[in-house]
Amino acid sequence: MLSINIFNGLVYGALLVVMSSGLALIYGLRRVVNFAHGSLYMLGAYLGYTVASHTNFWVAQVAVPLLMGLLGLALDRFAFRPLQDRDPLTVILVTFGLLLVLEDLVQTVWGKSNLSVPAPDLLSASVDLFGMSVPAYRIAVIFFGLVVAGALTLWLRYSKMGLFVRAASTEPTITSMQGVNVDRLSGLVVAVGTALAGLAGIIAAPFLSLSPSMSSDVIIDSFVVVVTGGLGSLSGAFAAALLLGQVQAVGAVYLPEFATVLPYVLMMAVLLWRPAGFAGNRV
Repeated sequence: MLSINIFNGLVYGALLVVMSSGLALIYGLRRVVNFAHGSLYMLGAYLGYTVASHTNFWVAQVAVPLLMGLLGLALDRFAFRPLQDRDPLTVILVTFGLLLVLEDLVQTVWGKSNLSVPAPDLLSASVDLFGMSVPAYRIAVIFFGLVVAGALTLWLRYSKMGLFVRAASTEPTITSMQGVNVDRLSGLVVAVGTALAGLAGIIAAPFLSLSPSMSSDVIIDSFVVVVTGGLGSLSGAFAAALLLGQVQAVGAVYLPEFATVLPYVLMMAVLLWRPAGFAGNRV
């Protein structure tokens, strides 16, 4: 049924909005292509599993982003800041090495078997939506994505710090000359981006199986979203995430033999039309 596929596309698109927002923010300020972002998403999911097991899902929703934000501050200080002016090959090797370290950490602490996080009781039932019976939690995922997109937009457009972030993402030297500590600002943005990766992990945990391979399942789509939307552009990433969600959900049903290549086809089509992506260099 097409309407169900469209709904599932919205769910996956909303998850990609949360995930790719962090990736776009980190690139926008640090100019570092973070290949370990998928592992941060995976680590957030596993941390959420542990926190939810000892408390509840809602505590995990708050605790995991805070813990991941602290990790982001450490990553910025000891990894991303030194990588900022290095050649692309060095960036790839270091962030890919970080990916391997995080995957090995997860396997050591939580093992290799699949785990699951139950949806909270409040969202465990199914509801009728335009004649379709859909899990309430999946509707909540769409809501989470909208809240994250709206909060980031308001922060960047209407706060003083958001103004600094937009300025530093386009002209870091001039922004620094105006008295803004760009390094400290970039550290904050990396913390926010890492927290968003962890938040995406705990949001995904109740409807996707937790496994050490889950990072590779989403990071490729996240990179497609960021490149298609325009490197460093949040507005472009939001649009690309929702579009890719539909391509993945509908394509998996009607073109299953081409499902794995559809994201790349979408990316190539958009880049041939607009080489800078949907939004170009705009934040």
